[in-house]
Amino acid sequence: MKKRFKLTDLDCANCAAKMEAAIKKIDGVQDATVSFMAQKMTIEADDARFDDIMKEIVAVCKKVEPDCVINL
Repeated sequence: MKKRFKLTDLDCANCAAKMEAAIKKIDGVQDATVSFMAQKMTIEADDARFDDIMKEIVAVCKKVEPDCVINL
């Protein structure tokens, strides 16, 4: 399943790159892109576990950029 999410308060391109790298390491994620310029995140992950994977993604993103909000 591939989904796109809007991001709020993503402050820098470096943080976006760190978030993308961390998300790609999560089990079940096939691909991920985090765009600082567009303030968007695209996730391609296992359909059956998508909700659980999204919880992990939110936790990982909070560690990198505490102010960033993923609009689910």
